[in-house]
Amino acid sequence: MKFGIFYEHQLPRPWKEGDELKLFQDALDQVELADKLGIDHAWEVEHHFLEEYSHSSAPEVFLAACSQRTKNIRLGHGINLMPPPYNHPARVAERIATLDLVSNGRVEWGTGESSALAELGGFNIPVADKRPMWREAVEQCANMMAMDPYPGFEGKYFSMPCRNVVPKPVQRPHPPLWVACSNRETIKLAARLGIGALTFAFVDASEAKQWVDDYYRIFKEECVPIGHAVNPNIAMVTGFSVHQDAEEAKRRGMDGFRFFGYGLGHHYIFGEHKPGRTNIWEAFEAARDTMPEEGGNRGIGTPDQMRDHLRGFQEAGVDQVTFIQQGGRNRHEHICEALELFASDVMPEFKEKEAERQKRKDEELAPYVEKAMARKERMKELADDEIPTIVALGRQIAEEGKKTG
Repeated sequence: MKFGIFYEHQLPRPWKEGDELKLFQDALDQVELADKLGIDHAWEVEHHFLEEYSHSSAPEVFLAACSQRTKNIRLGHGINLMPPPYNHPARVAERIATLDLVSNGRVEWGTGESSALAELGGFNIPVADKRPMWREAVEQCANMMAMDPYPGFEGKYFSMPCRNVVPKPVQRPHPPLWVACSNRETIKLAARLGIGALTFAFVDASEAKQWVDDYYRIFKEECVPIGHAVNPNIAMVTGFSVHQDAEEAKRRGMDGFRFFGYGLGHHYIFGEHKPGRTNIWEAFEAARDTMPEEGGNRGIGTPDQMRDHLRGFQEAGVDQVTFIQQGGRNRHEHICEALELFASDVMPEFKEKEAERQKRKDEELAPYVEKAMARKERMKELADDEIPTIVALGRQIAEEGKKTG
């Protein structure tokens, strides 16, 4: 299996001067450490207006900074919000390609749509339109990175004329494509479209196996790629706090993991929020005693407990496990200590045969990938004489002046 670390940039109230600065600088240090330890991926979300839960509104900036402090770790958008009112598809294509260039080809292109009304309403996105917006934008953004020039598009949610979208990414035709999944139906959609499933539902190993089996069965039988390459992979999230003493691991990491879930619930499910005033941490503290304890079955415990936890995912066929280690008020030094202990005492077992596992998987899927790519519905390339000429504005003004002079 591969391993990743995952960032929301959580910052519970009360806030004091310098807290956001420390939050981001600590996260950069953690990603740099993870790279040195051999962690495979660093994932960064995109959220807007979700106070306390996520202060990560410009992931491309954070990941670009990570790219200059690391050598090998893959840099994942987990995810880009794709509905055009959030991000015009051409701007996404430009930013993904630029990040791929400055990172020397280490980008993972995660996509999604969001279901938080603070975000959707802030950008005037109707709930009913968010999924078709995502789908239209992802397909066209992939076309922009792969085609030279992009022929232009007249769609339901955005339109643009023929342009050559530059720069192009290092990874051609585009970096590996993923979608955020919170349930089995989205997992099935990911398989049908040939993209990786970033699963943000906390499931046990037996349920994970059902999700994995569904995904790969549908990928083999039904995949019609939305992109110009497929990315058959499943990543699942878990909590993370590792210490030789199980109770100390809980003391250091359980509250942060529980706040992660509580903050998510507040913004997405049950909360009422007054911007700039609601104190989610205070409400969490009032509810803390009613919340279940979390331990080894959520990645919070001793190295042996973590090893057992991960074996369940490995046996289920999960490709990557991603750790939520920066949650609530988890302390930077504890996160770094846990990463180091994990890398020395747990990770080697799972890394030992990863290359062999990946080789077997690639060989098994190769004929299905070939069939899927043959089903791909491709945008028509323009012939040279069909590519429109863009006359510079200054020349247009000058020629108009000649006509009227």
